[in-house]
Amino acid sequence: MLNSDRYNDQAAGLRRMAQPRPVRVIAVTSGKGGVGKTNVSVNLAVALAQINKQVLLMDADLGLANVDVLLGLNPAHNLSHVLNGERSLEQIILPGPAGLRIVPAASGIQSMAQLNTMQIAGLVHAFSELSGNLDVLMIDTAAGISGNVINFTRAAQEIVVVVCDEPSSITDAYALIKLLSREHGRQRFRVLASMTRHPGEGRELFMKLVRASDRFLDVVLEYMGAVPHDDDLRKAVQRQRAAVEMFPRSHAALAFKEMARSTERWPMAAGPSGQLEFFVERFLRARYSTVMSPPEVTQ
Repeated sequence: MLNSDRYNDQAAGLRRMAQPRPVRVIAVTSGKGGVGKTNVSVNLAVALAQINKQVLLMDADLGLANVDVLLGLNPAHNLSHVLNGERSLEQIILPGPAGLRIVPAASGIQSMAQLNTMQIAGLVHAFSELSGNLDVLMIDTAAGISGNVINFTRAAQEIVVVVCDEPSSITDAYALIKLLSREHGRQRFRVLASMTRHPGEGRELFMKLVRASDRFLDVVLEYMGAVPHDDDLRKAVQRQRAAVEMFPRSHAALAFKEMARSTERWPMAAGPSGQLEFFVERFLRARYSTVMSPPEVTQ
């Protein structure tokens, strides 16, 4: 082997050793509001942190943030301060339960829900500068099919769609899946049923989506599990705590913990798609393509 070849092999090996460990990027979304999506994001993130995962939870409901509210936090700064250059992303991150880290968004600032291209570029650049070990980036999106929702879900490796037993929840979840599939090429979705009232209800809701998608869409839906209707979950919300922390033996908390453990069995994307930088690049590309060609939902 020539010296130059040996040097190139060694350099490649050193680069592989220096690369950060893969980061699983999970977007939690829903077709409509009021299905418990943010509660799911918070409790799943805390449950993952409790099993020694390094988790960063981003509140991506950029104009109507409420992750901080659910956890009783009072951020002095948020993503709006990152975008205007007052703070770095590292400087606004808040500590949460079990070592969870939280990126708070702004609330009641309309401009945050309608970011321009340069602002989005600044946001993803800020993410590219994050330091430290990270296993999971959990993204709590807004409800609906706004441009920001589509961009975050397109960029994530895993898309968790939260549904509940309401006709509008099922139809809106289907519309979101159809848009992401037909317009943006996403083909795999995980479905989580929320606020179920009997053991079989979650699977029934899942099958409603499966029957519709099998008939009209080229997608794969996977059942993630169900969170039962639980008074302890409601009490935790009222006290601004995560149920998995406050009522760890409650039915809802046990469901969240089981689903958190199940994520360890999900296949990890190989190569650069497992790096946080890849998420940033995908998000930026998604944003630019959205600006050039706004998505349309076909009937």
